[in-house]
Amino acid sequence: MIRCLALLAVACVSVAQAEQSQRFGAVEIHYNAMLSSDLLPDVAKAYKIDRSKTRGIVTISVLKKNAMGVAQPVPARLTAYLVNLNNQLGNIDMREVREGTAIYYLGEFRVAPPDTLKFTVTVEAAGEPKHEVTFSQKFYK
Repeated sequence: MIRCLALLAVACVSVAQAEQSQRFGAVEIHYNAMLSSDLLPDVAKAYKIDRSKTRGIVTISVLKKNAMGVAQPVPARLTAYLVNLNNQLGNIDMREVREGTAIYYLGEFRVAPPDTLKFTVTVEAAGEPKHEVTFSQKFYK
């Protein structure tokens, strides 16, 4: 399963061509969105994700610096939604995935490429105030 998680992370980064993140003091939130059809079949199957050119996946990870200044994955409460170019709002149900020390949050959504979706994710890690990240992602046919 760790291999699948690594493949998912590589797929997300290769599609985005650059890692996207925002820092809020000791908390760092990494995020990405892509078409689920870009996932390798084995990875999609392992995470029970339907591969489709009309389905997307958003991935979120939350890191917090410990007393030694090392960023470590931490659990968090997340809410996520998207808005398309027609100003249609959609909620995204996020689910937690834990593998070893890694903690990720995955959410699936419908998309009708070509489209640009604006994502808003609210993150609340234990002992931290709520933080909000907003990002846009273009989806192509």
